[in-house]
This record gives sequence, C-alpha cells and structure tokens, in this order.
Amino acid sequence: MEPSSANTGFIQQQPIIKNQFHEDVSLQRIANLYLPPSLLENVSPEISRLGDAVLTQQIFDWITDSERNTPYLRGSGRDAFGRPKQELIVTEGWRKLQEFGFANGVVAINYDTPSSGPYSRLIQFIRCHLWEASCANTLCPAAMQDGAARLLQRHLTTPKLAGKLSETEKRVFQNAYDHLTSRDPAYTWTSGQWMTERTGGSDVSQTETVAVYDPFPSDLAEVPLASKEENIPLGPWSISGFKWFSSATDSQMTILLAKTRPGMGVSAFFAPMRRWNPALVSSTGAGAGGTELNGITISRLKNKFGTVGLPTAELELKNMRGWLIGKEGEGIKEISTILNITRVHTTVSSMGYLGRGIGVAKAYALVREAGVGKGRRLPLYKHPLHMRTLADLTAEYHGLMLLTFYTLYILGLDEHRSPSSPSSQSQSTTSSSPGTPQHPLTPPPSLVSPLLRTLSSLHKSFICHSCVPLTFGCMESLGGLGYLVNSESEHLNLSRIFRDACVGAIWEGTTDVLAGDTVRALKHPTIKKEGVGALGWLVQAGLAGLEGSGKEEEEKEEEEGERIRKVWEGLKKKLKTKKQEELLPEARGLTHRLAEVLIAVLWVVDARVRPGREVEGMKKRWMAKHGFGPGSGGDGEEEEVKVEGDGLELDLAIVYGEGGPKGVVEGGGSVPGVSKL
Repeated sequence: MEPSSANTGFIQQQPIIKNQFHEDVSLQRIANLYLPPSLLENVSPEISRLGDAVLTQQIFDWITDSERNTPYLRGSGRDAFGRPKQELIVTEGWRKLQEFGFANGVVAINYDTPSSGPYSRLIQFIRCHLWEASCANTLCPAAMQDGAARLLQRHLTTPKLAGKLSETEKRVFQNAYDHLTSRDPAYTWTSGQWMTERTGGSDVSQTETVAVYDPFPSDLAEVPLASKEENIPLGPWSISGFKWFSSATDSQMTILLAKTRPGMGVSAFFAPMRRWNPALVSSTGAGAGGTELNGITISRLKNKFGTVGLPTAELELKNMRGWLIGKEGEGIKEISTILNITRVHTTVSSMGYLGRGIGVAKAYALVREAGVGKGRRLPLYKHPLHMRTLADLTAEYHGLMLLTFYTLYILGLDEHRSPSSPSSQSQSTTSSSPGTPQHPLTPPPSLVSPLLRTLSSLHKSFICHSCVPLTFGCMESLGGLGYLVNSESEHLNLSRIFRDACVGAIWEGTTDVLAGDTVRALKHPTIKKEGVGALGWLVQAGLAGLEGSGKEEEEKEEEEGERIRKVWEGLKKKLKTKKQEELLPEARGLTHRLAEVLIAVLWVVDARVRPGREVEGMKKRWMAKHGFGPGSGGDGEEEEVKVEGDGLELDLAIVYGEGGPKGVVEGGGSVPGVSKL
C-alpha cells in the first residue's frame, strides 16, 4: 500500500453545475405552466444564454472579490486634516456584477418589453431566479430600483396622479424613471428605500425623520441642482433625521419616509443621493465644482452575518432636499407599491439560493461515493437514503416555487389592468398578452387586487422562513465540504449561500411582522370580505372537478380535495369569528397554514395540467408531510404514504427528471458535453 500525500492518493472529482434553466426540473415545470408556448419558445434562448453566463468563472471571481474586499469609507469618512469627506468605496467585483445585471436588464425587462404583457414579471423573475445565487446581493438594490421605477411610473402614467404633478415634477420624476429602467451600466440608477429607524423596523409610526416645505427663493441667481449635466433641480422639501438601515448606500436616489406635521401620518419623498456644488475644490486646487452627498452623512457601515459585499449603513440626514410623492400623510400607501415588489424580489432571492443549493447537491451526488457497509461503496445518486433526502428537499422546493410564481403571476396581472402598466395598454387583464392566460387559476379581474393584497405578505412570511432550513439541508448534503467557505471553488460555496439566505426572513418584514400583516389584511373592515373571498375562489377553482367520477384513482383525488377543503373551511371560520386581537398571537401558524392550503391547491392544479409519475410522487409525499394525506384529518400531522413505484428510481426521477441523471459514466461521474467551470 502507498500512503497518500497532499498531492497523491484519492482527490475528489469536482462537481459540474449545469445550466439551471434546463437542469432545474421545477423551474422548467413553472415556465411551462405559466407561459404560453409561443412566448416560452421566444424567450427561452435568451434565458438559456443567461443561465450559462451566470455560471462562468468570471462571475464567480467577481463574487469572491466582493466577499473579500468589503465596502468601506475612505479615511473613515474624513480627509487627512479631519474634515468630513464621505466617500464610499465598493469593490470592483461588486461593480462588475451590478453592471452585468444592468446590461442584462434584470429590472429593465419588465419595463421595456411591452409585448410580454402580464407575463413580463414571470419572465423577469425566472431570469432573476437564475441570477440570484451568482449576483452577490446586487439584486438587493436592484429590487428597490424596481420598486421605485414602478412607483414613479404610476405617478407619471396614471391620469389622476399625473394631473397633480407640476411640469417640473414631471421632468424630475421622468428623468429618474429613465435612469432606473435603463440597460446602460453608465446611465442606470439603483434606489434606496429608507423606512427603518431606531424606533422600530417595519413599524414606521414612530418615525423621527422630519420634512419641512422650504422652497428656494425665486430670486436666486442659480437654481440649486441635483445634476448640472441634466439640469435637474433639487426639491423644495428639506428633510432631516436618522435612518438606521440603508441597504443601497451606493445608489443614486432614494425613496424615504418622513413626517411633515404633528398628527399626520408619514409621507413619501423622492430624493437624489448627490447634488451639484459649484464651490467644491478638487485635490489639485481647481475650483471647477463637483457633486457631493445631498445632505447625507454616512454614520457607519453595518457589520453583518451575511450579504457582506452589500454596503448597508446608518445615515444622518441634514437638509436633504427632496420631492413629495403623492399626498402628505399617505406615505404608507405610496411605499406599499415598492414593498409589493421588494418582497417578491426577496422571496425569489430565497428561492434562487435554494435552487442553486439543490443544483450543487445534485451535481455532488453524481461524483461522490459513500460507504454502505461491508466495504461496499456507492455513488451518492445510488444511495437510497441520500436520494430520498434530496427528493424530499426537491418536493419542498417545488411546493414553494408554485406559491412564489403564482404570486408573481398575480402581480403581473395587477400591473396590467390599468394604463399605468408597463405597456400602457387597456383595462383588460389580457389585452396586452401574447396569448390567453395559461394558468387555470387566472382570477376574474375583480379578484386580482384583493388576492395580491393577501399574497404580498403571506408568500414572503412563509417562503423565506421555510427556505432557511432547506438551504441548510443542501449545505449538509455536501458533508464537511458544505461547511467550508469554498472561495477557491466559488461555485460550490454553499456556506456563503446559506448565510445570505438567512436574511430573507428578516428584511422587508420579518416572518412575524408579515404574518401579522396578513391577518390584519384579512380582518380589515374594508377589505376582509374581498380577501377571504379571493382565497375562497382560489381553493374552489383549484379543486373543481375532483368529485363524482367513481374511478378508484379519481376517488383518491376527491378525498384529497376534501381534506384540503376541510382545512380551508376551518381557517375561514376562524378568520370570520375571531377578532383581530385574538388572532394576532397565532398569526404565524395561521398564515403559514393558509400558505400550505394554497400550495396544496397549486399542487393539485400542477399535477392535473402536466401529469407525470414524478410530480404525482412529490405531490403525495408533500400532502402527507403537511397534513393533507390519507388519515391525517387535516391536523398537520405527517403520515406515512405509499407511492406506486416508490423507491430509488422514483427519487431519481424527482431530483433529476424522468429517467434520472443523464450521461453518467460509472466510476467517474462525469457528464459528457458539459464544460467544467
């Protein structure tokens, strides 16, 4: 026997991660379920190209750079003589990843492709799903960029709102909108979304930032400008206060909340991050003028558990100049437009991390062997226990994908019901569509808004919370390798992905905050009837046709439908009979059970539209685990379930698709035709 050394003996073959647009079975099902065939055929080549591009070595090198060289304030915010000089430095990797996102239209695609109609959100977020785990969190400021673009778009294109804007406000808002929706990295802006203060996270009622209407005197020789090149004036409102979290400190603008007078709620403002100062002197002594922060002092940068390349800061505002958006005191109404978008971005981020984690786990199982006793070794993809674990992970992932993309579908329908939609089409839900609605659960127009209002909090509360242990499960499937910070093999770095995935359940509203918000929405005097009614329609429509057939298999489906209805009826009764304050302590459990009911309905529809052994197997296992299986009584207890053909072959079909992994070579685990990263 020869002893091993650092460079001899067994060295594990590297896993190969393949294009997830083709390899991710769940993502393929989602694309086929929601997008009309002609549209899917049209967009698939570009999405496939992106799926390859996000896995290149250059991308992973930029990720490593953004993780190692974290943001900092040059001179800790002062020059050599102690004068304040706010200069935030971000790494080249961060900038390059952000530019990649801009050039690939991760935000712009929703605004510059009107031919996609209400499907533009689905196409956008299929692309974001592929990009999330490779973007090093540059999609965080992009999410706020997206939300700000939608908010400004509403005010510019909705006649009732646009009619209240002055010509100067229209020019200022249009200029910002054009920057936000550009694909030119040299021109594109991101945006901040400043709500959080020391008095509370998502609770903005105690906001201590104050805005005072203080227009510049009309006899000024030169109007103060935000941008000299574009001749954009600064706003008439002076804003001062302290913002506790700013996760887009390198952005070019922000939407923020402030109070304007006692007894009135918070108001929303648009403000540029920088302003023109003609008196600025350069380091060479030339007095040519230049830009400086718009009344902003970066107090300090946050030191975080994850998302370390993302510059998050505490900001002090003194006479920051901005523009009022909408009416005074209606800031929550205005900012909710942004929150609807940033929350789905956060959910897709969590799902993108989980999807990549499963992709890495699948690739690792093809090349790694494990002992099974008496000197026998098996590739992990032939190990019954390992594959059952991955199959269970995949089933949970697909259930979450169903709810995520249904929410995105409803968001797209909602945005395309009015002239303020990206395509500026008619009031019809489908008038700008390239085809008839693909999904069987397309609601009537009257239910779109109340359904979105409920889903906007519910989906994030449940999905982001659920993704954390599932992403850890992917990391665990690699054993000790998964726990390492594999920056030298960044495509395998699941410890980074896990750390970053944890934030999804925290920012844009924690699990409990959004669960409470869901309950408030369903108990609100003016919307509770519509919200509960919309959920009832979804359950009824999804389970329609599951009764009265008489055939054995269809009788089982009928029983499954009855178990789902039973749970829904119990939840509906609780919502109708209990007061809001009685429901609040159990809001998390109630909201998450509602989410499970909706996912169960979506499972039924998915299996009906695109039947197959693997989807039926996943569905039955998921139903049993979440209390909808035979004998469960809808009480949430997991029951053992037997699936026809249950075993390794079915698990392989669930994880790798029908037929199991393709092109596996015994002993080497390589997959021909796929280049190693």
